[in-house]
This record gives sequence, C-alpha cells and structure tokens, in this order.
Amino acid sequence: MANQTTHIALGTAIFGVLAFIFGVVAENKKPAHGTPIMMKSYVLCKFPNDPTVALGSLAIVALGISAAIGLFSVFFPYKGQSVPKSALFHGTTLRVFFVVASLVSVFAEAMLMWATITEGLHRSLNKHDDMEYACPTAKTGVFGGAAFLALDASLFWLVCQMLTLNAREDYLEEDDPKGTYGEVLVTEYDASTPAHP
Repeated sequence: MANQTTHIALGTAIFGVLAFIFGVVAENKKPAHGTPIMMKSYVLCKFPNDPTVALGSLAIVALGISAAIGLFSVFFPYKGQSVPKSALFHGTTLRVFFVVASLVSVFAEAMLMWATITEGLHRSLNKHDDMEYACPTAKTGVFGGAAFLALDASLFWLVCQMLTLNAREDYLEEDDPKGTYGEVLVTEYDASTPAHP
C-alpha cells in the first residue's frame, strides 16, 4: 500500500508542479502586444515567435493529468480493498476538500484554456479591418493566476488522498501494529501484580 500511495501522490504532485511551471513560463514569455502592420485596406498583426500557446497547452494537459490522478486517488482500492463511497464521504472534512479540489481544478483548467485559446486566436486571425486595431494578446495575468490555481489544486488533491486513507482505515478498522494506548485492561493489570499478604 505504501508504494501505491507514494506513486499516486507523486503523480499528482509532479503533474501539478509541471502545470504551474508551464503556466508561469507562458505568462513570462507572452508578449504584451503584437506589431500592427498597415496594409492597403486592413491591419496585419505580427507576433514574435514565442512558445506561449504551446506552453499553455502543456499546462492544460499537465493539470488534467494531475486532477485525474487526484480523483483516482480517492476511489482507488488500496490493497485491493474497495470502500463504499458512503463510508469515504462520511466525514465532512473529506467532502469539503473534495469539492474544493474539484472546483479549483475546473477553474484553473478553464482559465488556462481561455488564455491559451485567446492567444491562439489572436495569432491565427491576424487580419483586421479596423485600421486602429492595436494587436492585443491574451489578458495579462491569466496564465500566471491559472498556474497558481493549478498548484493549489494538486495540493488539495494530496490532502484528499490523506483524508481518504484515514477514512479507509476507520472503515476497515486497520489496527496499528504497534498497538494503541489503553489496550491493557484493568483485570490484566490486577493479574500481573503480585498479591500482598
């Protein structure tokens, strides 16, 4: 179980960090605007060759994988033992973290997709009839904000995995091999103490 748990946790964390890195680099590489070139009847926008769209796409994929592994970690049958959903989500804490992790993942993914698609459209649809067109790029700060949300999402999924493991132990009544405090009964204590004459 330790290996399964570690591998799943590492997968969630690594892809979450990759989504964060790709998003931050995309934000830093994105130009503030393109260069408008006046043609006879339209404006042609020329943008520098930068990897913003590719990095945004990689961030979308990495976050998707991180969230999928995080979701998988909650329902995965560790040690081949499945636990009913009602038992897993019996406590309020896991329910709250699960909802927060899901919402943050969806919001981060939507922001990354919006910024990446917008940037791609600016570059592909670069002819404009408006002679005052200033050749903007995707809104500044969206890639960076989405990157931090992606990192937060992966951390929330890691917390969900820990809470899931606790809920499983409670349901399966897995005992600590070292024992727990308070297991010695009073009768055992009385039996082990020598009787005084």
